Amino acid sequence: MAKKIEITLVKSTIHQKPQMRATVRSLGLRKISSKTVKEASPAVLGMVRTVSHLVEVKEVE
Repeated sequence: MAKKIEITLVKSTIHQKPQMRATVRSLGLRKISSKTVKEASPAVLGMVRTVSHLVEVKEVE
């Protein structure tokens, strides 16, 4: 069974580069405090690492 992570947007994407905004949107996040649950695949973990200053990550059972 693959691990799942919950990603929460905690900072705004205003004043961020367009690539950062696109990464946040591709993770399924729109507004501050929005959350999404994704499988911890290498692609998703790479996107989270790219926007780590904007999001919080928790492991979900």
